[in-house]
Amino acid sequence: MMAKAHILGYPRIGEKRTLKFAQEAYWKGGLTAAGLQEVGKGLREQHWQKQKAAGLDFITAGDFTFYDHVLDTALLFGAAPTRFGFSGDNAQPLSEQDYFALARGNAAQPAMEMTKWFDTNYHYLVPELTVETRFTIQAHEFLARLDEAQAQGHPVKPVLLGPVSLLYLSKAKGVERLDLLDQLAEQYALLLRELQQRKIEWLQIDEPILALDLDDAWLKALERAYAWFRGARPKILLSTYFANVARYQAISPICHRWRAYRSGAGAGAIATLAECLAWALGIVGWRD
Repeated sequence: MMAKAHILGYPRIGEKRTLKFAQEAYWKGGLTAAGLQEVGKGLREQHWQKQKAAGLDFITAGDFTFYDHVLDTALLFGAAPTRFGFSGDNAQPLSEQDYFALARGNAAQPAMEMTKWFDTNYHYLVPELTVETRFTIQAHEFLARLDEAQAQGHPVKPVLLGPVSLLYLSKAKGVERLDLLDQLAEQYALLLRELQQRKIEWLQIDEPILALDLDDAWLKALERAYAWFRGARPKILLSTYFANVARYQAISPICHRWRAYRSGAGAGAIATLAECLAWALGIVGWRD
């Protein structure tokens, strides 16, 4: 198999902070919802074209968000906080007004909790789960953006926050988070079948919590979740955070069912998992 070049995701803010200024203009009433969507569409197209021009084998889709990718993933699977009273609709996403109400609050409800993304100064919005939570696919927007990317005429690799990390990063009231795992993983599996039907070869699933010191319950949850992905689906690139994940040799029993992408793995772990790994070399860039 020849080496394939791709990126894990593209900075969504755009050159000269285009997205930030568009958001602020919308919040102040100086830009319509349609205008905001047009800015987002333009940024996505620019980023896909840059990846294509750079000669990457896949362009990455699903990494764009107007506010927060954890929120977007929760909404993708029908988990908008019930306290806002937004009616779920499997065909259409929330309006821009309702979407930003989750992030910033409105006259009736405070915003969703915001907390730090692991050991960084970045933040994410914490999904709110209850005993009444029923995950359902609401993928209109996700699939529409995938169609946009495929229209570029270049192979597309979608990216999703994984089911185990989504639950771990959430807070729950009246229910244990892992009690919701099977119904969530089942909805992921249905989405994966849809991606297979759309001729997607590779799907990147991010499980950043693998870089944490997880207990056995969460380690076993990984195997339990990915067991749902035995049916028709794209090949999976499993991506985790920038840390040593050598202790997670426990994931080896499920490797025969999926491809794995890892960063920061120790040599011992790589040797143990060599037979089920698709080897990957990554470069992390930063600015002082």
